[in-house]
Amino acid sequence: MLKKIVIIGPESTGKSTLCAQLAEHFETEWCPEYAREYLHTNGTAYEYDDLLTIAKGQLALEDEYTARLEQQSEPLLEAGGHIPLFIDTDMYVLKVWSEFVFNNCHRYILDQINERRYDLYLLCNTDLPWIADELREYPDLHTRQKLYLMYKDIMMNQTVPWVDISGNYEERLAKALKAVEAIL
Repeated sequence: MLKKIVIIGPESTGKSTLCAQLAEHFETEWCPEYAREYLHTNGTAYEYDDLLTIAKGQLALEDEYTARLEQQSEPLLEAGGHIPLFIDTDMYVLKVWSEFVFNNCHRYILDQINERRYDLYLLCNTDLPWIADELREYPDLHTRQKLYLMYKDIMMNQTVPWVDISGNYEERLAKALKAVEAIL
């Protein structure tokens, strides 16, 4: 069975790094965040409707990685084995982003939150140092912590198991490995 593990949290909290580390450890794949590609291509001056385009792009990318991994792992999956797919970002991230920036969220994003099924969430905390890049918007810790609390509230009010991921990179990886191994 394919197990979908989503890594979420505010920007610059080590999500992509953790995805790559977990995929390497479990010898599997990870689905990157579509928004980075979109903003690199289209610029950082985005509008409300761009978030809908990004959401649809993220889901298409997730579906592509899911289908490819299922095809590659077909014999193991048919034998009852478990394969993790690590997903950097989901519709909760688009919901938080939409509501934080535009105080509104497209119905499509909310509908997808209800339709999509995942097996585990790893919520990355804000205790890593900020690393600036051309796409990141909120370097101040206060804003990052406010966003983290929005994610935490979502996690506490949904039914999928979740684990808070904090500490240095090694501690984060150890916590994440323990959580993933518990569902495999």
